[in-house]
Amino acid sequence: MSKKYYIKTFGCQMNVYDSSRIADMLQNLGYEEAASPRQADLVIFNTCHNRKKAAEKVFSDLGRLYNIKQERLAEEGRDMIIGLAGCVVQAEDEQIAKRAPYVDFATGPLTYYRIPQLLEEIGRKKGVSLIDTDFPAIDKFDYLPDNQSHGGCSYLAIQEGCNNFCTYCVVPYTRGAEFSRPVEAVLAEAKRLVAGGTLEINLLGQNVNSYHGEDSAGKERNLAYLLRRLSEIDGLKRLRYTTSYPADVDDDLISCHRDLSKLMPYLHLPVQSGSDRILKAMNRRHNRDDYIRVIDKLKEANPAIGLSSDFIVGFPGESDADFQATLDLVNYVKYIQAFSFKYSRRPGTPAAVYENQIEEKVKKERLEILQNLLFSYQLRFNTESIGKTMPVLFDMKGRHKGQLIGRTPYMQNLHAELGKEYLNKIVPVKITGANTNSLSGIAEGI
Repeated sequence: MSKKYYIKTFGCQMNVYDSSRIADMLQNLGYEEAASPRQADLVIFNTCHNRKKAAEKVFSDLGRLYNIKQERLAEEGRDMIIGLAGCVVQAEDEQIAKRAPYVDFATGPLTYYRIPQLLEEIGRKKGVSLIDTDFPAIDKFDYLPDNQSHGGCSYLAIQEGCNNFCTYCVVPYTRGAEFSRPVEAVLAEAKRLVAGGTLEINLLGQNVNSYHGEDSAGKERNLAYLLRRLSEIDGLKRLRYTTSYPADVDDDLISCHRDLSKLMPYLHLPVQSGSDRILKAMNRRHNRDDYIRVIDKLKEANPAIGLSSDFIVGFPGESDADFQATLDLVNYVKYIQAFSFKYSRRPGTPAAVYENQIEEKVKKERLEILQNLLFSYQLRFNTESIGKTMPVLFDMKGRHKGQLIGRTPYMQNLHAELGKEYLNKIVPVKITGANTNSLSGIAEGI
């Protein structure tokens, strides 16, 4: 019997990408994917440390997994290797040994390419626990196997790390300094994905629009150049990129939203706050007016574009006036989607020791007010979609038999009654229903 693996992914799209690359490595070692942790000989949690709850959930889930391991060992005589990857490892390596000493190996987001070697060493030294949190000087992508398409939509990491050091964020400490992959390496991976059936590629980076990879002649190129090169790939139908930093949106990139038909009319552009005072305290390199100028330019370049964003409420020192400035910005932009969170202290970040921490009750009240406003615009946009026909890329089976789930160009989730033969295909769909989080529709012309 071949060994089986199970990977659970926490957090951002970069972790989803990393998990797919870990799966590629394990499959090259002869592992097969398991349907559940209990069926697996190797379970890996790929972790996120950007918010406190995400990190705590990892340790909670680890405890449940250890119980499953013990039960299976007692009932079936089969052992299980437990591994951790990702940002929690980088940030809390000492806590792993204290809180989860049964973890067999742990590796940070820049060193997971070493998992095959860690498994080999565990095989030689039973009972050993290995923790690898180096910041290597080498490019991890050079040590990963060629990846394969995993469906109609694929993530492709082009940039990693961050140099911005926002005062609330752990990314520079867990993923290191900014690094951009060479243009030709990105193009080669994209072509491989498209050859395997990928129709949509979402370019990833912690600060993706700071991309500055070198071309074959050694010339440094920006994200706009890369998008134009990718748009020339035959068979690629859609392009997206995330997550962007407002201060790094230049006119060259904005022009792509006007000129490239494959670039979807949707952009996630995190602002975090509408208050200049709070933005400065967050060490963001933009103010409110800077952000609005970028938004206005994007809408001028492509009037059909839809914007989404990230917001943090209750940042230390946030006053009622600061919070109102955020609400005012939302009313100006009218986001079609957004992610909003209460500020939570992350150990090691400057904001964790700021004075004037906001009471939990106040943070909760402000989050509710903000989310109600954001959801009202999201529902309005979705409702206004009713009656329109949109191209939808279906990439998931729905909860009901004969149902598929896909995404519109605006990243709206949509479900429709369709046979599995339309999975990983783009289908024109007339929108017939809408709520805050999803659409429903009827396929046309099939």
